[in-house]
Amino acid sequence: MSESPFKSKAGLTRVRRAFFYSMAGLAAAYRHEHAFRQEVWLAAVLIPLAIWLPVGAIGKALMVGSVLLVLLAELLNSALEAVVDRISLDIHPLAKRAKDVGSAAVFVALLNAVLMWGLVLWG
Repeated sequence: MSESPFKSKAGLTRVRRAFFYSMAGLAAAYRHEHAFRQEVWLAAVLIPLAIWLPVGAIGKALMVGSVLLVLLAELLNSALEAVVDRISLDIHPLAKRAKDVGSAAVFVALLNAVLMWGLVLWG
């Protein structure tokens, strides 16, 4: 199997391109995904709050990490949905399953965040 001709192999050039592709991905998710926008705004409140609250460094790390995990899950879910929609907009059981599983990943990440915050603050 041959590699994509678009895949860069040059050291710092690859890192620079990867950074700009990542920024483009974040911008696209923010522009096109309502749930991602909501979670970004929630993170903009929760991350500074986690840093400000009088909890230990490990607690802060768990709180911030759990919020970032929600953003990560939402990005992956959005990418999955875009690929499924690109392949076909027809209703298909496998497309539904893929989208439902992606949604479940976001739900689990949100549940994890609630549990981490609860355990750190009241555990």
